[in-house]
This record gives sequence, C-alpha cells and structure tokens, in this order.
Amino acid sequence: MDTGGNSLPSGTDGVKRKVCYFYDPEVGNYYYGQGHPMKPHRIRMTHALLAHYGLLQNMQVLKPFPARERDLCRFHADDYVSFLRSITPETQQDQLRQLKRFNVGEDCPVFDGLFSFCQTYAGGSVGGAVKLNHGLCDIAINWAGGLHHAKKCEASGFCYVNDIVLAILELLKQHEDSSDNVGVIPVLARVLYVDIDIHHGDGVEEAFYTTDRVMTVSFHKFGDYFPGTGDIRDIGYSKGKFYSLNVPLDDGIDDESYHYLFKPIIGKVMEVFRPGAVVLQCGADSLSGDRLGCFNLSIKGHAECVKFMRSFNVPLLLLGGGGYTIRNVARCWCYETGVALGVEVDDKMPQHEYYEYFGPDYTLHVAPSNMENKNSRQLLEEIRNKLLEYLSKLQHAPSVQFQERPPDTELPEADEDQEDGDERWDPDSDMDVDDERKSLPNRVKREAVEPEQKDREGLKGMAEQARGFDMIADDSISTKVLDMSSMPIDEPSIKVEQENMSKASDHMYPHS
Repeated sequence: MDTGGNSLPSGTDGVKRKVCYFYDPEVGNYYYGQGHPMKPHRIRMTHALLAHYGLLQNMQVLKPFPARERDLCRFHADDYVSFLRSITPETQQDQLRQLKRFNVGEDCPVFDGLFSFCQTYAGGSVGGAVKLNHGLCDIAINWAGGLHHAKKCEASGFCYVNDIVLAILELLKQHEDSSDNVGVIPVLARVLYVDIDIHHGDGVEEAFYTTDRVMTVSFHKFGDYFPGTGDIRDIGYSKGKFYSLNVPLDDGIDDESYHYLFKPIIGKVMEVFRPGAVVLQCGADSLSGDRLGCFNLSIKGHAECVKFMRSFNVPLLLLGGGGYTIRNVARCWCYETGVALGVEVDDKMPQHEYYEYFGPDYTLHVAPSNMENKNSRQLLEEIRNKLLEYLSKLQHAPSVQFQERPPDTELPEADEDQEDGDERWDPDSDMDVDDERKSLPNRVKREAVEPEQKDREGLKGMAEQARGFDMIADDSISTKVLDMSSMPIDEPSIKVEQENMSKASDHMYPHS
C-alpha cells in the first residue's frame, strides 16, 4: 500500500488549491506552565519552518481576528465564557468553587492571557470557516486550533474553548446549491468532521450527537486512555443515529494498518454523506514517538490522511490539536501544509531560528519505531466491517427542512502579506514576527526554550463519561446554544474582508 504522503499526486488531485493560512505571531508566547506538555510554542516553530521552506509565499497569510465573547457563546454557556474572561492567576485562589465547577486547574491551568489565547485560536478556526463559506479559498489552515475536548460548560484535556464546534456552526450557515425534485426547497449544508488525534474527539461528537447535519468520525486510542469515550458502539442518537462513527484503535498502529481503516471508511462516508465542507483535526500526538501518545504513524502516513481528504475537492478546514513532542509536531504540520498546497518539501531542513530542536539529523521526516502493533488484521477487519455496516444504513444524504439562514459572519483579519510586504517573507529574513520586541504585554510570559521532559505521573484527567445530549433537538440545531436562526444581525462590516472579497471577484498525563 502506498502511504508515502506524496503531496504531488497525479490526476485531478494534482490541481493547485487556494490556501488561506491563519497565524498570530503572539500565539507562541502563551505558556501553560512549567512542565505542562501543551506548548503553544510549537505553533511558532511550525510557522518558522513554513517561512524558511518558502511555503508562506504560496498562500494567503492572515492574522485572525480574535473571537468575541458573543462568538464563543454560540456554543459555550455564558457563565463559562464570562469565567474564562475574568479569571487570572492572581484571582484564582478566590474562585475555587468556580474552578472546580468549570474543570479548570490541573490539566487546564489558569495562565496569563488565557482568554486572549482562547480568542486567538478560536478566531483562526472561525475565520477559516468564513473564508470557505465565501469561496475565497479551497483550504483554510489554523494549526493553533483543533482543541476538541472542550465542552459547553467546562474545560477538558488542555482545551478551554471548542474552536472546532464554533467553526462547524459557521460552516453550517452555507446552503448547498441543490433542491429536491418537487419544489425549490434547498438542502442545508452538511459538514463532516474527521479527527486523527490519538485522543477521542469527544467534545465535538457530543455537541452534534443528535443531528444528521454534522457527521463525526474519530480515529483514536481506546481503552484505559483519556477521555475514556469513543466506543465503536457509540453511533449517535435520534436523528443523529449513525452520524457519529468511532474507530477504536490499540497501541502501535502503523501507517498501513491505519489506512486500511481510514481510506475505505472515509471514502464511504464521503459517498453516502456528501458533505459540503470537511473539517480535519490533525492532532500530531498520533505520530510515532509522541511524548503522550502510543501510536506509530510516520509523518508521511499522518499526512496521507490530509492528502486523501484533499482529493475529494471539497472545501477543507485543517486544524491542529494534540502533539507533545513539539519538534515532530512542527515537522508534521509543515509537511501537511505542503500537502495542502500541492508542494513537495525537501527532507533536508533549512537553517532557521529553531534549527537546534531538530538535531542530530536536521531532517523533516523521522522513522517510525519498532514498537509492537497490537492491532491485528482480524481486529482491523472487524472494525472496518462494523463501521461499513453502520454506513450502509445511511441510504441517502440527509435532507432537513428549510429554515431561515442566519447572516454570514464577516470576521476581520489582517492580511500578513499586505502588512509587511515582501520584507516579512524574505527567505533571508530573521522572522521578525517572533522578535522579542513584538512579544505580548509583560503580564504574558514568553515560553523559555527548554528540553522536553519525560511524561509526568500523578496528574489525572477528568474524563466526561456522562453525555448530556441537550444541545441539538430533532432535525435542526435548535437549543439556545446552537440556535443559529436566532442570532442577532449585528455582525460588523469589515473593510479587510471586503477588500479581500473584491480582489477575489489521553490519559491526561498522558492525554491531549
């Protein structure tokens, strides 16, 4: 089986795609705390690789507009968002009850600039959805996003705000250009969510568990592992029955075994569900050698999933997620950006400011280990057959009643290409976006360059086992949290967006 992840395939998939890439130079400054495995610094390392490989010049580089409080409240509870906005390291001792209520403290610590961090990564994902909805790009990328564990009313698994759910809600505003044979009733958009993080995408699945407008497919380690959900028997409920698929995997799965499941299952999903857009969460903790993971995927094998999703020519939102051996996270997301662009990048790494992280070989790719693959062929066949059986029960793409469409969101974002012109992305530049002079205000720490530590014992994740599937009712998304038709028409007119449009005419410790 070819799992080479070649980003320049023959045939229709060789066509170039227009890619929008969201990046905030300050995102790498946020710091979860000493010894915490989640390091936003990995996003800055990824960006540096993209710059020095010359990939930035092949796509539109955008600084995301921070998501506003009311944007976050489209999914999250008002009091939870208010808590995130107000809590600080200095005040947390006075709010111990609230910390416990919202599951903030150990795995999800309070740190300087927490709410700004949430606004930044959520803004990139929603901004990507807006770009796709307006037809301004074919693929949108936000490597700072993909925080799939956050729930409506609480943080979980290093995740505070579920940017994925917010982005999917934005994508659901877009109608398909189709109608039934009887009248002119349009079919509302359908969104497919695919998760290749090693941890189950529980927050996203839970949000859409009872609707047929969003299909979720998660490939993850299942067993004694955070968050403890994602059984193959969990398939959705009510109108959402068979629209949630879970692919439970064991330790040591390699490229060939992974794609033995991924390709036929996703291929059948695309055939039956026919989504108008796809969101792919590219958590890199499923790579071989991850600090908290136990899979054995190569970077090319991981990227093969991106290549496969790209081949369907459906609007695609690529998001980050887990990944705790940060040098490999940067390698992976750099390579996958190349896959999105249709550009094959050299294995030999160019000199850049984080070059010392990648020794002693200084290459983009790393070899998988010789760890045992506990996923037998018989087990894989049973999983594949069961999931294809579920999919066979979905005879046609879902059709839901027409309802009034909420106004398009127009989120402003600065075009990084316009801001700095040719100077910023000069191959010989020193990446001035990461200069110390452009760091966050003093209250936000800049993460020190430190060697990665071994897995820490003792901190336990809070797995949410109970499902409160009260967020979606019947055929449509109808509760307060996910009620798109009731949103106020108060979105601002954004000059930057208009200009762009006119130009276009785990176990926690171990867990993510």
